[in-house]
Amino acid sequence: QVKLVESGGGLVQAGRSLRLSCAASGIFFSRTDMAWYRQAPGKQRDLVAQITSTGSTAYAAFVKGRFTISRDKNMVNLQMNSLESEDTAVYYCNAVQLGQYYWGQGTQVTVSS
Repeated sequence: QVKLVESGGGLVQAGRSLRLSCAASGIFFSRTDMAWYRQAPGKQRDLVAQITSTGSTAYAAFVKGRFTISRDKNMVNLQMNSLESEDTAVYYCNAVQLGQYYWGQGTQVTVSS
């Protein structure tokens, strides 16, 4: 059974940093592409950053060099710096294995201006 568990969300002031983590189990992690998505109230779920099984990364344009995705063992992390109020959303960990998408339960990030 695939399980993705996010942690690290919370309330933070604009300009500060947060680090999100996702613990993955039930998947062949070293061969699985991972990603972070986010969804703000009333909006669609958007890709934030992705990292392939070989470590290649890609970021949404709105990240603007502020976020860094990384992976280690069975964890995928998202370091978020210079947070803005527009970054307020529920952040979801995502895994893609053999064409099947898996999601965590999400972690709330709230940035106060």
